[in-house]
Amino acid sequence: MIYVLCIMLYILMIMGVSFISRKKAMNLDGFLLGGRAIPPWMSAFSYGTAYFSAVLFIGYAGRIGWNFGLGALWIVLGNTFIGSYLAWRVLGKKTREMTQRLNASTMPEFLAARYNSKGIKMITTVVIFVFLIPYAASVYKGLGFLFQQVFDMDINIILFLMMALTAFYLFVGGFMAASLADFIQGLIMIVGVIILLFYVSTYHNVNGIVNGISNLGRIDTKLTKMIHKDTVLPLFSLVVLTSFGSWGLPQMVHKFYTIKDEKSIKTAKWVSTGFALLMTFGAYFTGALSRVVLNNQQPASIDEVMPLVMDTVLPVFASAIILVLVLSASMSTLASIVLAASSTIAVDLVKGGLKPNIDQKQILWLLRILCVVFVFLSYFIAIGDSPVLNLASLSWGAVSGCLFAPYLLGLYSKKVTKAGVYASFITAGGITLYGVLRYGMESPLIPTVSAFSIILPIISMYFVSLLTTEYKKEHIDKVFTQKAVGAE
Repeated sequence: MIYVLCIMLYILMIMGVSFISRKKAMNLDGFLLGGRAIPPWMSAFSYGTAYFSAVLFIGYAGRIGWNFGLGALWIVLGNTFIGSYLAWRVLGKKTREMTQRLNASTMPEFLAARYNSKGIKMITTVVIFVFLIPYAASVYKGLGFLFQQVFDMDINIILFLMMALTAFYLFVGGFMAASLADFIQGLIMIVGVIILLFYVSTYHNVNGIVNGISNLGRIDTKLTKMIHKDTVLPLFSLVVLTSFGSWGLPQMVHKFYTIKDEKSIKTAKWVSTGFALLMTFGAYFTGALSRVVLNNQQPASIDEVMPLVMDTVLPVFASAIILVLVLSASMSTLASIVLAASSTIAVDLVKGGLKPNIDQKQILWLLRILCVVFVFLSYFIAIGDSPVLNLASLSWGAVSGCLFAPYLLGLYSKKVTKAGVYASFITAGGITLYGVLRYGMESPLIPTVSAFSIILPIISMYFVSLLTTEYKKEHIDKVFTQKAVGAE
């Protein structure tokens, strides 16, 4: 009964936020960007809740914690310092300033204006829409495993409920509804993670953090080492994938477009960093102790590790709070993904190419409809058999692999060229395709393949840019110093 009550309260909260925010979503700028006036704490929580979802708590924490033990804490450091602190420090101010000058509200719009290329715009539009679908599906699957294991609920019913709720609050309230919901959901996540850490560390098998680590060492001494020769490559790959990978994801970069002012970026940077530290430590440390909690008895599916841990250690009232925690994290991430993917079709493909004279009312309705369509497509992929971590890794590798290099170098370098961007696309796409064909979706090597697809395009883009013709001074001045309206 308490589970149903918590879900009902959560639904009422989401519906309330949607209706409160609907007046802010009456035009395209309001629906997509919240009028570029989101306060720093809301921006920071929106960034954090988009970053960490059921994929973290169910897919990554369970699999990585079980396999690597305390080595998973390297990912905590990477996500906190690189994925959050450095992301805001390196990208925040520059992105907000340049996207406002170029009048860009989406990643494809920004890249089109930066590189003066409609071809780049179309490619990035397709990449974002196609490859964010499996990421959204991985969020669904992670949540479904939790509900099925801990709460004994039918996975298809829960996934359908989540799909309908996400579609509703985006349809009604757009980005402002998502940001306001993210702030509330971020507070719920903080409380939930603290409760999870408390009950895991005080569980009788663990009996405190020091004893828990000691008991983990009795199972396998390698699990208490931060790193050893067998874990160097996979852990390095996961740090790169989950830390630098966030820099090229449009749903993450989108938060920099919308923050209120440059002064707010400093506040958002520190709030986001603290939030990341708490979320990742809570998830990965719990995952590292999962062998101790479960007496080293691995479940049939590795994705069931964390649901079983929660089912084992949590009393009913705490389970209800964790239920809302994971639901909140997943809904926030889904909303960010759906907005990023749907806007690329509505704004970049339709308004920016197929039907440039479409009026604002029509584009708003198209954007709302696409949000619903994207959610449905993700749901149908989620009911398949692919593992949570690999679905997320493939998506991050493909999207961030294609966008990270053009985005980062485009912000700071005046030397990079259109040919260099295409080289980065080919490199990222080639590595991703080779990895899937060579190893298959079930392979534990997929995260490593995805990490290479993020890093190597930077090299190919840089060297191809050195060998090809630079942009004329007029274009560079337009991008970096003058008021601009977009790609010619």
